[in-house]
Amino acid sequence: MQVPVVVVGLGRSGIGAARLLNARGADVWLLESNSSAELKRRADELNAIGIQVELGKPLALESFEALPRWPSTVVISPGIAFDHPVLNQLRDRGCRVVGEVEVAWQAMAGIPWIGITGTNGKTTVTSLVAHLLQQGGLDAPACGNIGASAAELALACLEGEQPQRVVVELSSYQIEAAPSVQTSIGVWTTLTPDHLDRHGTLERYRSIKAGLLQQSGRQFLNADDRDLYAHAAEWPQALWVSGGDKDQFSAAMTPHLWVSGEQLCNQTGPLFPCAALAMPGAHNRQNLALATAVALECGLSPAQIEAGCRSFPGVPHRLERIRELSGITYFNDSKATNYDASLVALQSLERPLVVLAGGRAKRGEPGAWLEALGQKAAAVVLFGEAQSTFRELLGSAGYPGVIEQQEHLDQALPLARRLAEQLNCQAVLLSPACASFDQYRDFEVRGDHFRQLVEAMA
Repeated sequence: MQVPVVVVGLGRSGIGAARLLNARGADVWLLESNSSAELKRRADELNAIGIQVELGKPLALESFEALPRWPSTVVISPGIAFDHPVLNQLRDRGCRVVGEVEVAWQAMAGIPWIGITGTNGKTTVTSLVAHLLQQGGLDAPACGNIGASAAELALACLEGEQPQRVVVELSSYQIEAAPSVQTSIGVWTTLTPDHLDRHGTLERYRSIKAGLLQQSGRQFLNADDRDLYAHAAEWPQALWVSGGDKDQFSAAMTPHLWVSGEQLCNQTGPLFPCAALAMPGAHNRQNLALATAVALECGLSPAQIEAGCRSFPGVPHRLERIRELSGITYFNDSKATNYDASLVALQSLERPLVVLAGGRAKRGEPGAWLEALGQKAAAVVLFGEAQSTFRELLGSAGYPGVIEQQEHLDQALPLARRLAEQLNCQAVLLSPACASFDQYRDFEVRGDHFRQLVEAMA
């Protein structure tokens, strides 16, 4: 009789992990704390293929003790803290606790992974790397914290042909629950305070991110990031890239890629113009350099990479240009879920702007974001749970522009449009600087709603 594997949570990652484990012959049970008609429908689909689903089972030791047999492994979603007290109790009783990415890694043994992490920039770099490799003739789909879950892709690999490489975006939540993952290439884009409500300290957050790179065959790091650069001595084997000039590198650090005269360069000379990637901002030059480093490592030529950059459509929800209406351009930057990500967007666009900000506030240092709002935004329209918090922050910082508040985006956008017309602003920017969970399932749903509202404007 098999020892069961228990998956916690009937969300996308949980369903993917359960299906993958089931396809590999495991005895799978899935526990979900909630119960609804939609969850019942999902449960019925899984029950039909032999996965035992139990709804209304909270994350408590009693839920596991009620199972016919004690599990060998418990698979959790990224939304569950890795040090949750119940998980520690399970470990004390001999259970192995991992995340969905660990399950996918084991199922895709033999396929090289390109792992990309960072506080900001990882989605753009992941999307660009996958696009460049695919355009260059390599079968290299993206998954993880973007698009399909790693388990969903692993299941597809079991049922069809295996890709040559896999490009995986990895959050800190996913990394800490996937201790066995050893990527052939590891990329670290940026490191600024984020998820401190979960990880506690910046040092802990940094060490989790570093864990991915420490187990990578080749390491690419962003020399323009202050925190990464300050810890350069800890990465003697890393290759450093920059979206800026070569002169900024210390004498002890040999640059791998940099920008000179609007050209991306390496030790052999200019590779191609930075303008090949039609995305604004210095941060996108950093993203370009990191993605190019990976593509070169995978065997693509500079000409192939340039052609891939020129055909890259950009990333939804990250400074996504939706439309221009009456001389005002509307940008969807819903993926800016913290102060630093929103700061990047503000620095990338010309003033004056109307900025839509709000949602569920995170811990972090808002000083630079507030300063950029003062310089770039003629008006700020606040929405969601963070309205009062943000209004207080703006007031304390002496923000000189107009501040308005609305409860929801469908109320905030028409007001932002009117303010943009009155104040002669050239753009309306949704850049929340907040998580979405007060009103939306995730930043993608929030961004999709904004796009629908903008596209419906007469």
